[in-house]
Amino acid sequence: MSKKSIALLVLLIIAPVIIYFLWPSDEARIKKLFSEGAKAVEGRKVEDVMSKVSYNYSDGHGLSYITLKQAIERTFKEMSGIQVEYEIKDIKVKDENASAELDLRIIATHGSDTGYAVGDAARPAHLTFSLEKERAKWLVTKVDGLRVEY
Repeated sequence: MSKKSIALLVLLIIAPVIIYFLWPSDEARIKKLFSEGAKAVEGRKVEDVMSKVSYNYSDGHGLSYITLKQAIERTFKEMSGIQVEYEIKDIKVKDENASAELDLRIIATHGSDTGYAVGDAARPAHLTFSLEKERAKWLVTKVDGLRVEY
């Protein structure tokens, strides 16, 4: 065998092993989704927040992708100084679906008042996010546990 053939053979054997170890796990991708989503909320960037939400979003409050986007736009216009604190309690992945349980607090300023918009100092809001993998990207399809006021 020539040196080129041996090098190609070694590359073909080693490449999948390297990709396996360097490719982020589904759990790591979901953690990144929440990290980026929290930064987008703090920056009041509606499009960045909605990029984490599936077009198929639907929850128990009757919110869809469009109504959720409108609610977020309205909230961002009314509030400033948004700070998001969260702790991921559990992530369960099964094939193309996942669920994530988070404890969440959001502090924001509305007018001249600053306080907790979600959760409080004594107890965070406990939310369960349902997610689906769409084209190798995890997106939120439903949120349970969030009190919604229209």
